[in-house]
Amino acid sequence: MPGLKALILVGGYGTRLRPLTLSRPKPTVPFCNKPLVIHQIEALAKVGVTTVILAVNYKTDEMALALAPYESKLGVKIEYSQETEPMGTAGPLALARELLLKDSEASQPFFVLNSDITSEFPFHDLLEFHKQHKKEGTIMVTTVAEPSKYGVVVYDTECGRIDRFVEKPQHYVGNKINAGMYIFNASILDRIELRPTSIEKEIFPAMAESGELYAMELKGFWMDVGQPKDFLSGMAKCLGSLENREDAEAKKDLRTGPGFVGPVMVDPTATIGEGCLIGPFVTIGPDCVIEDGVRISRSTIMGGARIKAHSWIDSTIVGWQSTVGRWARLEKVTVLGMDVSIADEVYINGAKVLPHKSITESVTDPNAIIM
Repeated sequence: MPGLKALILVGGYGTRLRPLTLSRPKPTVPFCNKPLVIHQIEALAKVGVTTVILAVNYKTDEMALALAPYESKLGVKIEYSQETEPMGTAGPLALARELLLKDSEASQPFFVLNSDITSEFPFHDLLEFHKQHKKEGTIMVTTVAEPSKYGVVVYDTECGRIDRFVEKPQHYVGNKINAGMYIFNASILDRIELRPTSIEKEIFPAMAESGELYAMELKGFWMDVGQPKDFLSGMAKCLGSLENREDAEAKKDLRTGPGFVGPVMVDPTATIGEGCLIGPFVTIGPDCVIEDGVRISRSTIMGGARIKAHSWIDSTIVGWQSTVGRWARLEKVTVLGMDVSIADEVYINGAKVLPHKSITESVTDPNAIIM
């Protein structure tokens, strides 16, 4: 029997995650020290997915170059379905129809994912539940504290059958929302025309009305990591999940010992000086240099960055090859793009700094964008 397939929607320009996405396509931005989309592809490979199709509309060659090494490592073929115009969340399925059906059995379902999400990706449970109810589609739902901000999924919690969708309800109808992880039978492709289409607004309601769409509740954490504040929250949840796992392989890059307050992930090629206090919820990428006496918490330091002595970094993303000066202080969701230089003793209070900039004076406006 041929392996399973999956389609991942990566078509957006990643505008919410700028300035990082000015240098890299969003799916290849490191999240917990590996490209964001690779977390999903690894989890898919574990349940027997052998072909992953990325629905893309820009920087395809750059993406393919960055992801190519993972194909042999994970035993997964990565294919690209190129959009010439934004196709929404359903149009990409119609566009990739031939790739999805090629060498597949008619009875074989396929996964569809939004690329911006992180979780423990329980795809095995999703696949088994889908096989049990024998209907056309299953969507994963997650619980939120404020359902009035979202589209709420109303369904029978006993069997999973979806009744209806309520967009931003003003009165409480439930607290489960679409988690952006689906599994469908190939017959869904007959419902979708080759045009820009919303799967949430046009396809799902029709499937629910015909009794062909079921919901399964996601256990564990979930986060849309498409903007910096949520990127850091998702990183913290992902590290916390790794720390609580039983298997040693999952925890191999977590650093413990004096000077570390877990969970902290450090690439083996990074160097950390004396008298530092790192953590909780920190990832430090390859070839980073952290000098003496540095304090870092709830932050991501990307490959090749240098953090000079006695600087203080909290709730910050430091881009590739950037330098933070001695005694500098960065906080409140500051984001440095690639190759940014922060001078000694400078304070940044939540600004976004575009690539290749040098900052020599403090920036106190948290909404500042340094261009």
